[in-house]
Parts: sequence; C-alpha cells; structure tokens
Amino acid sequence: MAARRAKIWVTRSAPGAEATAARLRALGFEPVVQPLLELRPIADARLDLTDVCAIAFTSANGVRAFAERTPERGFKVFAVGAATAEAARKARFATVLSTDGDVSALARAMASRKRELAGVILHPGAAEPAGDLAGELAAEGLSVRSVALYETAPAPLPEGFGASIPSFKAVLLHSPKAAQALKDLLKAAPAPGLKAFGLSKAIIRPLARTPLAERAAAAAPNEESLMTLVRRGLLGEDAAPLA
Repeated sequence: MAARRAKIWVTRSAPGAEATAARLRALGFEPVVQPLLELRPIADARLDLTDVCAIAFTSANGVRAFAERTPERGFKVFAVGAATAEAARKARFATVLSTDGDVSALARAMASRKRELAGVILHPGAAEPAGDLAGELAAEGLSVRSVALYETAPAPLPEGFGASIPSFKAVLLHSPKAAQALKDLLKAAPAPGLKAFGLSKAIIRPLARTPLAERAAAAAPNEESLMTLVRRGLLGEDAAPLA
C-alpha cells in the first residue's frame, strides 16, 4: 500500500492534467499537478478554410484551439489517439476517425484513404509540433495546410518547488518540450531517485543524459499505456492496459 500512496508529478497542462490525475488516484497514488508548460493562443493566426476537405488533429489542445476560433464542424476529422478523438467528438465534429499510434500512423491511415481526400487537409496545432505530420502527408501525395494556433512556453513554478522534486516517486511527461523543461530544471535541482515515464520514446529522449532512477516510454502513445507503465514501474505489476 505504501507504493500506491507514492507521489507522482503530473507535468501536463489543464484540462488534460486533471484526467491524468484522476487515473492515478484510481490506482491509489497521490498525484501532484504542476505543469511545466503553459499554452498561449497565437492572436494573429489566420485560419484559412479554403478548399479544406478534412482536418487532422494530433492533440486535444489542437482541437480546442480550433474550436475556439470557428464554429465550423462540418469537416471529417482524423485524430491521433483516443483522447484527441474524444475531444473532437466533444467539440461536436460529426465524423471522427482515429488511430492508436503516433503521427506516422495517422499519416499512413490518411494515405490509405487518399481517394476521399481530394482537397486540402488542414492541420491546426502548436507552433512547435512534436512530429512532422505535414511532411509525412506531403510525402504521400496529399495536400496539407498547417496552421499554428497556439504555442507553449515554460510555466512559472511555485517558489521552492525544485526542492520538493526528490519527494516524488515518478514524473509523467506528455511532450518532448516538457521533458526538455524538466531536464533544465533538474540541472539546478537534481533528483537521481526520480523515475520518468513518458508517452513515447520521442518524449523521453531529451532526458537521455539526465541522472534518473529510470526512464521509460509507454508501449503506445495513450493514457492507458502510460498507466500500465506506471503500475509496472512502481508496483511491479505486469498488468494489461486499463480502460
């Protein structure tokens, strides 16, 4: 039971952080939500819907940023992962197709439906996307238009937060930029006993040379696989992914 009461640092921003925290509480852990990044809308971003036949979302944040800019919901949506797909459905897009893999898996899935995608595929997202969806779609012969609707920046941390990091058993990371922010933070506040669990190998990669007790990536880029990783890493459970 002591292991289940371990404190786990949730570094993602709202509103996704609360969903992650709820999953950790259900497992008996003590989540501490303290984002490493904050989202900032790009005020002068131009959303051009000319000739758009579909929208590709690679994050729930991208869905929310688009939904805040326009009431248009008539486009077919392609999404990376269940969480992004669910965000699109909640935003009232009628047709939402998703993949369980990463950006490359989404590009392959869209390429397999090339005949349905005669116009431009709109890809709304961050100023610094985690993957190159536009490049992969273009390589498949699809027309794509990327638009940055928001950017991420280091979030201010409470005074003295660095000193509390060694009290955490693990930290959860949802983006490479968050991992880089953690790396920079740990230079001043080392925590060699900390375990870092990321949503993918690409997310964990910035921490390759950072002294940590463990660095591990989820088997698939979704919350279910991340929770399975937490259970294995902290409880020693060889468990199937949770629903």
